[in-house]
Amino acid sequence: MKQQSLWRVSVITTPEAEDAVSELLGTVLGQTVSSYFNLETGVSTVTVYCRQKLTWSGGIREEIAAGLMQIKHCGLKIGSGNVTLAKVRREDWAESWKRRFKPIEIGNALLIKPSWSKKTPRKNQAVVVLDPGLSFGTGQHPTTAFCLRALARHRKTGARRSFLDIGTGSGILAIAAAKLGYSPVHAFDFDPEAVRVARANARVNGVHKRLRIVRKDVTKLPLHPAEQYDLICANLISTLLISERRRMVAQLNCGGTLVLAGILRSEFSQVQKIFEELGLKLAARRIENEWCSGSFCYAEENF
Repeated sequence: MKQQSLWRVSVITTPEAEDAVSELLGTVLGQTVSSYFNLETGVSTVTVYCRQKLTWSGGIREEIAAGLMQIKHCGLKIGSGNVTLAKVRREDWAESWKRRFKPIEIGNALLIKPSWSKKTPRKNQAVVVLDPGLSFGTGQHPTTAFCLRALARHRKTGARRSFLDIGTGSGILAIAAAKLGYSPVHAFDFDPEAVRVARANARVNGVHKRLRIVRKDVTKLPLHPAEQYDLICANLISTLLISERRRMVAQLNCGGTLVLAGILRSEFSQVQKIFEELGLKLAARRIENEWCSGSFCYAEENF
């Protein structure tokens, strides 16, 4: 039986505009959107696959172009904004995922790999198996990679360290934390689909009984929590980090570390200033392309 072909619509853009372009394509084409960030080139590709051929010369291309211009007028850098339509065989579509998503090593501590990879871990290297999906977080994005490096750096062999993942997405950070020996490991996301996917990924990795993933709103975190954490990762947009800063800092142990990611390079100084006003100091920072992430801890004079 001959397999039906798919039609691929792709937009080349920047990490800064990736979410906005994804929303645009999903709205115009009424299909699920996928995106891929290339660490080497710093370019994001946003893609939709359609089962039926599109009337490309009609209004669809013009509607996408108009949407891209609107995104640009809102102040986001869209990069080349190149829009393409291509016919692909289903087997080519499936294999394209496998070519794009390759194993990632976080030093000697972690190996993040898709299920089809045959790469074997080094001695004592924890393995997280994660296939690309709709929820954010495969380790490919620089903000996720920064959080993974922080997990590996702050773990203490033989010591009990607690971890909280705010905005868990695919669950990659919580799963990695459980694999690295953090306990307890708690994670939450406002999106119920993300919670479902994260729980499924935790089960695939055999750590679903060693962590807790729930649906929760960061704006509802208690200011006087019963439990605090040694390491917290918050991979969120800067506006949410700033508006809910007191609630997030309240969850942190006095000797703990708060990792903030998902911040545009141009916005990091403002985020840093706001969190330093709460008694934290910047301990580490990393800039990759448009993104900047940082680790914060309490200044010694505040102990």
